[in-house]
Amino acid sequence: MPVMRGLTIIVTTADPERFRAALTLAASQAALGGRVRLYCHERAVGLLADRDAASDSPDLAAQGLPGRAELITLAREEGVALIACQTGIALLGLHAASLAKGVEAGGMVGLLATLGDDRLVTV
Repeated sequence: MPVMRGLTIIVTTADPERFRAALTLAASQAALGGRVRLYCHERAVGLLADRDAASDSPDLAAQGLPGRAELITLAREEGVALIACQTGIALLGLHAASLAKGVEAGGMVGLLATLGDDRLVTV
């Protein structure tokens, strides 16, 4: 059986719906056994902040869907590497402690330098 290519997802905006789609895609790929990295660029870093997780739509819970914090936890448990743009952290005045558990800081150059044969998707 061939080895599954990795997947690197770049979240380009702070749109919660796009972020949900990116997290769902990442967790699905990881569940299939592929390497996955999800990189939040600039203002999208705010979506990884613990303080913003409570701002999820109450409609999600009413429909039995996991909220953002739950999706982040699920993705992390599946092995998704969550990376926050260093520029975005500074831009939003955040600190590493204010990000969701398991999120690492990184830059675009480092991300692309380690892309290898990963598929690259922007959301």
